[in-house]
Amino acid sequence: MGYMDEDACIYLIDRKKDMIISGGENIYSREVEIAVLEHPGVRDAAVIGVADDYWGEAVKAIVVCNPGATVSAAEIISHCRVLIAGYKCPKSVEFLAEDLPRLPSGKVNKVELRTRFDPSKRGAAAG
Repeated sequence: MGYMDEDACIYLIDRKKDMIISGGENIYSREVEIAVLEHPGVRDAAVIGVADDYWGEAVKAIVVCNPGATVSAAEIISHCRVLIAGYKCPKSVEFLAEDLPRLPSGKVNKVELRTRFDPSKRGAAAG
């Protein structure tokens, strides 16, 4: 996914499959990840969309903190509200003690994260 500016320069924003549609709004996971990563207590982060009965999908951040840092979900969400629009902010935050799962290419394995953290995806992974 991307856009073209008035000078015909093309900017790539995110992969289409990583776009979250919440309440009819398109949210690019990478934009939210950048905001989360700007928190001084965060070492690594990934953002996924999870099923939500009201919004369709809700933004969920999966965060790995810096060693010795204590960060709450409320802190992460408040931090993001200063940097990005409120509808783009995570509605929930999960903290991992281990590193984010990665593919051999080094990219975060978001399929694994969705299977692990989105209850609606658990049954689909088994079939």
